[in-house]
Amino acid sequence: MSLHKNLEGKKGRSKTGNITSDDKWNRRDTPSRVFWAIMAVTWTGGHSSPILCLNASKEGLVASGAEGGDLVAWGEDGTPLGHVQFQGADDVTSVLFSNTCPTKLYASHGETISILDVRSLKGSLDHFHVNEEEVNCLSLNETENLLASADDSGAIKILDLENKKVSRSLKRHSNICSSVAFRPQRPQSLVSCGLDMQVMLWNLQKARPLWITNLQEDESEDMEDPQSPGQLLNPALVHSVSVASCGNIFSCGAEDGKVRIFRVMGVKCEQKLGFKAHTLGVSQVNFLPESYLLLTGGNDGKIMLWDVSSELEKKQKSPTKHTHKRKTKKATYAKQGGTTSASVTDEEEHGDILPKLTIKHGEKVNWLLGAKIKGCQNVLVADQTSCISVYPLS
Repeated sequence: MSLHKNLEGKKGRSKTGNITSDDKWNRRDTPSRVFWAIMAVTWTGGHSSPILCLNASKEGLVASGAEGGDLVAWGEDGTPLGHVQFQGADDVTSVLFSNTCPTKLYASHGETISILDVRSLKGSLDHFHVNEEEVNCLSLNETENLLASADDSGAIKILDLENKKVSRSLKRHSNICSSVAFRPQRPQSLVSCGLDMQVMLWNLQKARPLWITNLQEDESEDMEDPQSPGQLLNPALVHSVSVASCGNIFSCGAEDGKVRIFRVMGVKCEQKLGFKAHTLGVSQVNFLPESYLLLTGGNDGKIMLWDVSSELEKKQKSPTKHTHKRKTKKATYAKQGGTTSASVTDEEEHGDILPKLTIKHGEKVNWLLGAKIKGCQNVLVADQTSCISVYPLS
């Protein structure tokens, strides 16, 4: 990753503001509602290099990993609680809290996976070296007996945490495996994606994937979007995958600026929705818990919130091509000197689906996380700076 000049923001208080919210944005009768939001808060003082990954515990603690081997734990108020720098100074590429033991934290740095106690980051509780190349993403299954780690070789190692050994080595990606995610409610099933433009569905009872799709080859006419003429030249390198809480719907974001939504149908998957979400590559996708609300972040410096529930229903009933475009009003944030201001603008529709919210963050998004902090839903953003931006949504 190329280094950008660090832009230090200042900690700020979030001003009181209104957010239009009906049934937590799941109402389907007004797809073009306007959303207002309060200003962002910036967390500083933990890192001195760009932050690469984020995760939050169910108790509201946040962990961040950065270039150079830095890992920081944060309190709910944005205060750094602890810091560790791993030997070797390899980038910390993924951090992951346990749900059953909220003080337990998994972190990947280089080819190593470390297990830490967030209350005392001085030393690792345990560590594993099971991947042959740099790990890009970690995922725990729901029973937390298996940990998946995807690496630069394209391999996915499945670590049996009870027996402390590799139980499976999944090798089918021909390029970097950028993201992997276990499916909720299905502890033996996971999805993966990579820079080979492929998305795969796995069942750990088999060494081969149940289903594979190549996004470049499967591109269909109704996905084409003329708003960015040069965009069609960008290959569909897949950067991120996220599975909804139901376990049957998952999303992936790719370098061509598009988001695709798939439904698992037994041992195969079907693409139910595809739309142009960003003018540059989609670096992050993240379903909010217990909903079909999807956060996306891009290299264009924007963060979007989408409600794909009604679109999934429409596609199931009557899959038709999108033959028209219209303009609508929606709220945007414009980032100015570390703060944000709300404004309403007219923008073109993204295919047949509209973002509920657009945040003009201004920096390339490295990691995106929807998390409840102090009982409120927030969007946490890591970018090319050494700060965490927090956008309250409620």
